[in-house]
Amino acid sequence: MTALITAATRVAPATRALARAALAAHPIGLADVMERAPLLDRYDRCYLVPSHTFQDIAARLTDPHRAEPFRALSIGGRRWFGYHSVYYDTPGLRAYHDHRQGRRERCKIRERLYEDTGERQFEIKVKGGRGQTLKFRRRLGERAHALDDASRGFLRETLAETYGADFTVPDDLRPSLVTDYTRATFVADGRRITCDAGLVCRDAHGNEVRAARDLVLVETKSYGHLTEADLLLHEYGHRAADFTKYASLGAMTTALPSHRWHRSLREVFTAASPA
Repeated sequence: MTALITAATRVAPATRALARAALAAHPIGLADVMERAPLLDRYDRCYLVPSHTFQDIAARLTDPHRAEPFRALSIGGRRWFGYHSVYYDTPGLRAYHDHRQGRRERCKIRERLYEDTGERQFEIKVKGGRGQTLKFRRRLGERAHALDDASRGFLRETLAETYGADFTVPDDLRPSLVTDYTRATFVADGRRITCDAGLVCRDAHGNEVRAARDLVLVETKSYGHLTEADLLLHEYGHRAADFTKYASLGAMTTALPSHRWHRSLREVFTAASPA
């Protein structure tokens, strides 16, 4: 454990904080996570938390003396993982603008690579009738194209079942954004907390922005009510931010409307200078 923490000290403060928090918690395997907190139908709340505050909050939530401490996801002995995602959108960025305008019927379409295991997923995120997030996914083969016929059929079926046959399914999709970051996940019954550090975003034109080195993106996921994690974050003075990784397109292209996210984009990408 000491060697792992020493190695982590060479990286950004936020990534180091993730490593320390994950190593300090009791582990939980992926199968148990999917049984105790699958949360494919959920409410998400995002918080922008400085790394030193994150360590305090994580220590309290994972304290083994709690009635039900959060545990750290562990796969093959690892407790933090590299995520690589490619988002797909139309040439006019329909998904971006639908989300910016708060349209109820909207979707995000992406391919996600779990870098430490090699697993690939084609994922669709939509909004449910109560404003909750619904996530649908299908596993991709090692060499399968993310937008192959099977994925496009899955996309059409998912959107038709969610929004009805009249919903126009985008068919001129192309890569619009690539994100890379390190994630640690903490789990309790019916609750999950994902914690991301080292976020790097690149658009289709070669622009790039990087999140502040000492910032942890904390996202609570639950079936609806405010969780103890939300209340603890409130206690430390943090309120849920209107932020999504897909909004980073607005930080890279100044001509792209992003008023809804201006405050959070400035906080996340403090040193951002769009090319």
